Amino acid sequence: MTPVLFWALKGALFLLAVAMLCALFRLLAGPTAQDRVMALDCLYINGMLMMLTLGIVYSSSVYFEAAMLIALFGFVGTTALAKFLLRGEVIE
Repeated sequence: MTPVLFWALKGALFLLAVAMLCALFRLLAGPTAQDRVMALDCLYINGMLMMLTLGIVYSSSVYFEAAMLIALFGFVGTTALAKFLLRGEVIE
């Protein structure tokens, strides 16, 4: 791994951690439920990107599989929360 790539990946991990902290703040202090759902959506996307970046850093496919699971569960969770906010029930 070249030094430029190494430092770029470290910088990306740092910026993703900062983005996750910002999303966590919005999740805890969001004035409406829609803000909290969007913050949760942003949180899982940043977590997925962090796992992909760690997979590149450590050259391991386990991180890519974990990122796929995070994406799957995050999508299902966001869809369920959006349906709950629109209709008041998840399962009809």
